[in-house]
Amino acid sequence: MQGPSPEINPAGAPRRNRRPKRRELFCPAHPEQRLLGNGRKYFLHLLTPEELKQRGMSDKKARLVIQAYPVLVLSDEWLEELFCAECGGNRWCHVSKHDQISHTVRWAKRELWQQVAHVDPVVANPSVGEFTRREAGRSRTRRQDGGRWYDSH
Repeated sequence: MQGPSPEINPAGAPRRNRRPKRRELFCPAHPEQRLLGNGRKYFLHLLTPEELKQRGMSDKKARLVIQAYPVLVLSDEWLEELFCAECGGNRWCHVSKHDQISHTVRWAKRELWQQVAHVDPVVANPSVGEFTRREAGRSRTRRQDGGRWYDSH
């Protein structure tokens, strides 16, 4: 005697997939291409009622929220470095979360970095020494003959 098939439980209803669905992030330039992230997110901070009004909140409510919370951290909007295989590289993206799975992805504008606390991608990390920073970039430099300094062969 054989047991029930793995797709149908004994009651006859299809089994529920218990594995959570992955978030769906798609490239703004290539809508069919899924983006991959490393999980590091920089959440946006709002400081003025005008920034809340741009996100659809009424004027009165926006002023009350900013009075109660001088720095409001948005849990549904952040900046994240994402990889697109079609573009062939990593780009910083502004991600807006709608629900557990669906998100809106746009290229991050320079002004958005002003809404992230203590991070500026253009300015080097002050805790890294000059020698370390220079040596880290050496692997990207090329010799006069066009070859790399650190070839693998």
